[in-house]
Amino acid sequence: MGPLKNRYCGKNIQTPTFLEKGINFLIQGENMHQEAVSYQVGGFKMKGYLAYDNASAAKRPAIVIAHAWKGLGEFECEKARQLANLGYVAFAADVFGGGKTAESDEEAGALMLPLFIDRKTLRERIRAAVEAVKQYAVVDPDKVGAIGFCFGGLTVIELLRSGADIVGAVSFHGVLGDTLGGNKAHIEPLAKEIKGALLILHGYEDPLVPPGHIVAIQKELNDANVDWQMDIYGHTSHAFTNPALKDYEQGLVYNEKSSQRAWRSMRNFFEEIF
Repeated sequence: MGPLKNRYCGKNIQTPTFLEKGINFLIQGENMHQEAVSYQVGGFKMKGYLAYDNASAAKRPAIVIAHAWKGLGEFECEKARQLANLGYVAFAADVFGGGKTAESDEEAGALMLPLFIDRKTLRERIRAAVEAVKQYAVVDPDKVGAIGFCFGGLTVIELLRSGADIVGAVSFHGVLGDTLGGNKAHIEPLAKEIKGALLILHGYEDPLVPPGHIVAIQKELNDANVDWQMDIYGHTSHAFTNPALKDYEQGLVYNEKSSQRAWRSMRNFFEEIF
């Protein structure tokens, strides 16, 4: 594996002026505050990205965003800005540590697989992001949710399984099982620990989630009396929310209609539970 390149979307705004005072600019007619955030977990320095509408100092719900398998990049930060424009405090978390990102699939696998296997550490890292965002004066600490994409979808499910005190989570085309590429995770289902609601948004043609994994997680959630929902989109592959992807061989293909439907479902979900 070659040297990792930093795609972290906060890297260009980490000036002393920015970190000390923040920065405001106009997006869709609103004052948008952006902030590069450093926080600690297990001896690792994590580098997240915060966005919210600065026109009001009122407390509001927060949504933590868990990144896909190549790390925290512009895709997740754009989602944070979109959520901020909806009135939330949005915090794009760093699960790999140090803002590490991958340029190739091989690099991504080297970063992701240890956490895929060690779910305890994965849970600790995403819980640290929840605690970090709760410290902000504009956040209502009793109204925190999470969303995640691909590996991040798995991450927010693990956040719920950890017993984290969040209102709910949304998994966009997340990995749902305990196996990936021949690697088996060291986990046991812990749906009994889940306190919040869960919305799973899934593509019917997702090659990373065999039907058995769907049945297994549905049973796990239902047996534990979790408030869960699952939307399944026809003719839809893995990673269907990412406009940059068009890899039919690997089954990683953007689907505009399904992406829009999924975002609407997420909005309705959070409007209900918050």
